[in-house]
Amino acid sequence: MKLEPVIGLEVHVQLQTQTKAFTSASAAFGAAPNTHTDPYTLALPGTLPVLNRAAVEAAMRLGLAVGSEVGSCRFARKHYFYPDLPKGYQISQLDEPLCKGGVVQLLLDGNVQKVRLTRIHMEEDAGKSMHAPGERYSLVDYNRAGVPLVEIVSEPDLRSAAEASAYLRAIRQLVRWLGISDGNMEEGSLRCDANVSVRPMGDSKLGTKAELKNMNSFKHVEAAIEYEIARQSDLVSRGERVVQETRLWNADKGTSHAMRSKEQAHDYRYFPEPDLPPLVVGDDWVARVRGQLPELPIARFQRFQALGLNAYDAGVLTAERELADYFDAVLAAGAPPKDAANWVSQNPDARPRPEHVAELIALIKDGTISTKIAKDVFPKLTESPRAIVEREGLAQVTDAAAIEKVCREIVAANPKQVAQYQGGNPKIIGFFVGQVMKATQGKANPEMVNEILKRLLS
Repeated sequence: MKLEPVIGLEVHVQLQTQTKAFTSASAAFGAAPNTHTDPYTLALPGTLPVLNRAAVEAAMRLGLAVGSEVGSCRFARKHYFYPDLPKGYQISQLDEPLCKGGVVQLLLDGNVQKVRLTRIHMEEDAGKSMHAPGERYSLVDYNRAGVPLVEIVSEPDLRSAAEASAYLRAIRQLVRWLGISDGNMEEGSLRCDANVSVRPMGDSKLGTKAELKNMNSFKHVEAAIEYEIARQSDLVSRGERVVQETRLWNADKGTSHAMRSKEQAHDYRYFPEPDLPPLVVGDDWVARVRGQLPELPIARFQRFQALGLNAYDAGVLTAERELADYFDAVLAAGAPPKDAANWVSQNPDARPRPEHVAELIALIKDGTISTKIAKDVFPKLTESPRAIVEREGLAQVTDAAAIEKVCREIVAANPKQVAQYQGGNPKIIGFFVGQVMKATQGKANPEMVNEILKRLLS
């Protein structure tokens, strides 16, 4: 019996706000333990939550970017008891989330795929427990407690570990593109739980799922899901039952192990948060946030392809919004798309003024300098490249007689390589071209060099 994996992801994204979700305590990462706390964070008696408007608008930006229905919502209390949860409950959302539905578009092998979303809801983060190796105690840091999150819940539309990894990368790209999160998995600002099940190929009924936790990199997500698919497939093939449970991924061993039985909503004793009224999100608010959205990654990718770029180059240029914006600026300065893509994608960390890059490309196009000389000039682009070329005497040599003189000298000095070329080894011409370019300090026109050498060697 051939089995099909069915995967859905729950992705937690830490929102990049200055303060926490329900208090003015700092939400910054990296401070000394328990320094970004206040009476509310520590759940001292008499403290009340005050909703962070910036966090709401960040969540709205994400929802509108993926086509969710964004509107009024209600917060709820989700009860569970861990030392890193001071109140004994988490403020989250249950049946009235901020964002309903939507679609995440991802690129896989150059093709656009769509993954449906169930919801995007807001909640607050818990603190962080640190277990001291070899000791009988743990330490708790409450700096992260109360930091605003969104949880992005997908439909079970993914069918492989590779698709799941591509989906997670698409979310990271999008939240960074929108400026609502840094998406750093190592620091915990992007976290993922995967619900994995298997079923007979062609069957529409979902199998029993296991939830995978503790995956803090794209590599671990992919490896953990592949392991879980194999584990469940083996159980089914032997006629055994898959147990619904939460499992922890051990990256060092490359295996997962059971953590606890999978909770249901009723296990958390949800009820409406009595200290926060329903949040009314009017049409004018939604329209204002929608009007602030930038051109999104997939749309930019498709526009770049329409300019003649291949999928690889368009993908590189849209990996980060800043790089895509810079490429657009180079285009606006007059550079041809393919040439601009080559220079920008091959030098992603260098950002000379866009008009200087466009001028450098124009100098190559009109034969003033060679590509080799342009590569030498590029790191110096703090001024007009034409001024650099003129000051340093870098203009390309296009005098046919002068080039032929150098070519004849090189040919005469290398009879062994001449014999190899004339004996049927055409690739040896690269040796002669290199020698001529060296002798002319890279200034000779490469096309003229090739033509003259072929004539002299034939």
